[in-house]
Amino acid sequence: MTPEALLALARARGLRICTAESCTGGMVAAALTDIAGSSDVVDCGFVTYSNTAKQRMLGVNAETLAVHGAVSEEVAAEMAEGALAHSAADIAVSITGIAGPGGSEFKPEGRVCFAIATKTARTCAETIEFGALGRDKVREAARDHALACLVKAASRSDQ
Repeated sequence: MTPEALLALARARGLRICTAESCTGGMVAAALTDIAGSSDVVDCGFVTYSNTAKQRMLGVNAETLAVHGAVSEEVAAEMAEGALAHSAADIAVSITGIAGPGGSEFKPEGRVCFAIATKTARTCAETIEFGALGRDKVREAARDHALACLVKAASRSDQ
């Protein structure tokens, strides 16, 4: 589904969207706000690249970061929940990952964690291993996956 179709779906369902992005640096918000008229659906976007920003802007717990690291489903969930709490949105998507180059044995390049938080359902988080595609391709794949997550959340009957 295209960003235009996502906006139309959210608009038809009366839903507002926000984003909390780390490795994508605002690419999801940009994909949505590139479309004229998106302001009736998109509430805001948070780009929280540093751990300090994740804590300050989204309320991510320092202990969660220390125990699990920034690239984890636990942090992704807290990012999405924080974005929802600090916005007027009904759905929040978060993204945190290692776009590359680099990574480690334990957190390889191309690992990206996502979460969706809504006002009506339990927060869902997942990890996708995109692999070492190169920084640009990992970021694009993460953007597209996040948009698909938003479509799925906006399509749910409990919204």
